[in-house]
Amino acid sequence: MDESGFSQRPPVRATWAPRGRTPVIREPFNWKRLSGIGAVFTTPSAKYIRWFLAVHPGGIRAPHILRFINALSRHRRKPVILVWDRLPAHRSRCVQQIVQYHRSWLRTEWLPAYAPELNPVEPFWDHLDDTVLANTPADDLSRLRRRVHLGLHHVRRRPSIGRGFLRYTGLF
Repeated sequence: MDESGFSQRPPVRATWAPRGRTPVIREPFNWKRLSGIGAVFTTPSAKYIRWFLAVHPGGIRAPHILRFINALSRHRRKPVILVWDRLPAHRSRCVQQIVQYHRSWLRTEWLPAYAPELNPVEPFWDHLDDTVLANTPADDLSRLRRRVHLGLHHVRRRPSIGRGFLRYTGLF
């Protein structure tokens, strides 16, 4: 599980334009942000992959994580090992209480400090920035939310992309 932010200002990537014309990206002057919580369910062999995403306005707080964990509980079939970083919201008292409440099916493991290369959700965020969010400013947050969900849909429909994210970590 991991969190990331998205703004109406797009990540700028390489693009094309007719010769002699510089590409121009027009973006809103005042821009707002969305935050996402992403997770991947997989088996040790990475044969089964299922992606989850929750998008919220503003930053991620402990109540968002609580709702996300409760939602994950409805989609699991077997016990789950949740691997996450040391975000302060993950270590909060209320989040640790919900983890204890769900201890019959949920076990948590911490990623080492400063090790995003071990988290398979990190390349998912990079993939969104490089594809559906690149060079495309959003006029409002609902359009930005639709673009983020479009990127998730793309990854879900192409399991090879998700497997690549898992292989990137070197753990699968």
